[in-house]
Amino acid sequence: MELKEKTPHTILNEIIEAAKECGQVMLQADRENFGIKDKAGKANFVTKYDCKIQEMLEKKLSEILPEAEFLGEEEDCQINRNAEYIFVVDPIDGTTNFIKDYHMSCVSIGLIQNGKRYMGVVHNPYLNETFYAISGEGAYMNGNAIHVSKDDLANSIVLFGSSPYNTELAKASFELAYEYFQKCLDIRRSGSAALDLCAIASGRAEIYFELILSPWDFAAGALIVEEAGGIVTTVEGEELPCLEKSSILARNK
Repeated sequence: MELKEKTPHTILNEIIEAAKECGQVMLQADRENFGIKDKAGKANFVTKYDCKIQEMLEKKLSEILPEAEFLGEEEDCQINRNAEYIFVVDPIDGTTNFIKDYHMSCVSIGLIQNGKRYMGVVHNPYLNETFYAISGEGAYMNGNAIHVSKDDLANSIVLFGSSPYNTELAKASFELAYEYFQKCLDIRRSGSAALDLCAIASGRAEIYFELILSPWDFAAGALIVEEAGGIVTTVEGEELPCLEKSSILARNK
């Protein structure tokens, strides 16, 4: 099928299939041969599976949308930031969890169109849950529409990231978490920004924050939250960028 004949839903379905195929690689990983390497920052690792999945996605996504640029976590990608389409990809969001066999990791694929979030796919292979959205068309999980919850702060679960790669933010992160803890039902910290965002979108939790993230951490999940009726900004209340590092605050209302 030529690109001009593809509908947005065809493109989305092809992205979903690519994410699921990569999820199978995660499930079948040889736990005795991860090829773990350190990156800059505390507890910042990359495995050979992060690299393998990113290579798979770069190839598959270029076949789905050949004119799109590709920005992935595991290599220094030089891209045209003014391109009409840009894929923003985290091959394994939650690499430390993946290494520890703590089943909170996923494949995250965002598609930017003309500087705006356009499509998002987050696949959790452990639970076989695939969250996805197209701008303006709502959010879904495994074919079912999802929506943020209506609970107020007192009845909320608050999720947060501790910005482990930026230890200078640790004190402020936990202080903010404590502020929420005093007002909400309880707090959680999962180790996967993309899955935390999907938890907000699906009404499993009500607030998620982190003081610094890279764009591939939130490119897909932020759109899914917005399409599920939630609000996503920086922690300071500013517009969340598409291609830059940023703090993030996602909430049900």
